[in-house]
Amino acid sequence: MSKKRDKLLKILDITPELKEIMVTRKPLAYKRDKFRKFITSLIISSFEDNPAIAPLEWVMTRTAVDVCRSLLSKRNEHLAGFSFLAYLNDILHNDAPRGIEKPDPGFFVEVEHLLRGISGQTMIYEKKPPAFVKYSGRKAALLRSADLSRMARASQKYLGTYTHGLSNETIRRRSINKMRILKYFNATEFEWERWNWHTSHIIRDADTLRSLVKLSDTEYEAIGLARKNHIPFGITPYYLSLMDNKANSVKDAAVRAQVIPPLQYVQKMIAEKACSGSSMDFMLENDTSPIEGVTRRYPNIVILKPILTCPQICVYCQRNWEIEDVYSANAALNPDKLDKALEWIENTPEINEVLVTGGDPFLLSNKKIENLMSRIARNPNVVRIRIGTRTLVTLPQRITDSLVKVVNRYHTPGKREVIIITHFEHPYEVTPQAMEAVQKFKRSGMEVYNQLVYTFFNSRKFEAAALRQQLRLIGVTPYYTFNTKGKEETDDYRVPIARLLQEQKEEARLMPGTVRTDEIVFNVPGLGKNYLDASQHHSLISILPNGQRVYEFHPWEKKLSLADTYVYKDVSIFMYLKRLKAAGEDLSAYKSIWHYY
Repeated sequence: MSKKRDKLLKILDITPELKEIMVTRKPLAYKRDKFRKFITSLIISSFEDNPAIAPLEWVMTRTAVDVCRSLLSKRNEHLAGFSFLAYLNDILHNDAPRGIEKPDPGFFVEVEHLLRGISGQTMIYEKKPPAFVKYSGRKAALLRSADLSRMARASQKYLGTYTHGLSNETIRRRSINKMRILKYFNATEFEWERWNWHTSHIIRDADTLRSLVKLSDTEYEAIGLARKNHIPFGITPYYLSLMDNKANSVKDAAVRAQVIPPLQYVQKMIAEKACSGSSMDFMLENDTSPIEGVTRRYPNIVILKPILTCPQICVYCQRNWEIEDVYSANAALNPDKLDKALEWIENTPEINEVLVTGGDPFLLSNKKIENLMSRIARNPNVVRIRIGTRTLVTLPQRITDSLVKVVNRYHTPGKREVIIITHFEHPYEVTPQAMEAVQKFKRSGMEVYNQLVYTFFNSRKFEAAALRQQLRLIGVTPYYTFNTKGKEETDDYRVPIARLLQEQKEEARLMPGTVRTDEIVFNVPGLGKNYLDASQHHSLISILPNGQRVYEFHPWEKKLSLADTYVYKDVSIFMYLKRLKAAGEDLSAYKSIWHYY
């Protein structure tokens, strides 16, 4: 550990007073007390002794000091099952102690940025403030305008790097893809426009897929292994046409990642299934389901799941543990159970909103959808019905005039609202066909909202902003941006919470308010949504040797009832940035990520 010790000592040089505390042979309790007093003195001195300090540097210092206080808390050490302070002490004073995990590079980088934060040395700002702050009136306005134009040009440069599905070149390329698929299945343009043709020709195996689009060896292996072990996999012919006929293409990476499982995911799923005592119910839906087919986490709204399958399965799906297969014949809730679920809702008068999801309810026939909507609508307490569906993205042919008519029948302004909630993940999914599906609902007076899952594959600079821009242009309102569920099998998709916060402050915030309408949320298992922008609802409680941050999330009802909190291990920022670099990203554009907590 001598090299690790030397590395830590060099980092501690950022704060000589703290280094002096940590290198002594005094007991840990002494160091904890001195460390606390030191960081308290920092916040006082920066505010009282140096009133000229730049306001934002003061804010950064205060935030970093609060994080340090949290890391030193014995309560937080108990929650995290790890002592940050004791670990620093072990690195400095115990030569290769038994049972002590060696620190990863990510741990040292976290410590370095934290110490830079508490000492006002973040280095994220330019040395001089913007020129306009020295002036007032018209001159200040002109300088400010020039500064804003520079920001806009920089953001436009990023936005322009992401290809969307409405560009002429993309439309032409996908027309060629469609003809190749039709030829393979010996089908016609007329059949292509029928949604049932797509569901009866879902691509379910690696060999068929490789005959239709070029795959990497790893993709082929992962799909084959998934099918061999009964892990759901499938792609609609329409969605397949969105993929470039080129392995390892950058443009369609997000599209492929939606449905082609990484090998690591498949291997972990196999291991989970083999473990008889393991539960894959990450969101603890069994603990929040008062009756089969219903999930309730909030006072006024319930989730109704009449079907548990989709025309294709998102790899990171939170309900992958419930889904038997893609477009499974046995996935619909049987009539008796559905009737009992609806009866339970009717007998719970506090419920005034029903989210119909699954699975994808638009896989049901029009008649079944009509019967379901009619039954929900006859409940006088229900003022809003949401329908959660990804068919607008994966199977827009399903959005027929007759389906829209059925759904719209229960949309009565002033009495009852019907809303469509869909799930676009990337600008490359925004196509003329998807736009037409959206517009059918819009022309009928219904709103369409989007729930984005923020994954590695749409987390590059301004990538989510590019999606928001395209969604607004086709009539979709961004609604939620979800942190990827913290399931181990989906590690390839997970993004640090700090990156979501950074994206909101440095990218989404540059867009007009009409575009950045989504809220970033962490869905707490068993409890519900935690709004990440509200820093008072979560706290960083530890940093582990592998560079992972540990957070404590508060329940949404924390001022209403004595509910429990939730402890979460995030993915390492260092490892995330390493992946971005491997993907060709300039990491200097992400330099402030360490200072989002």
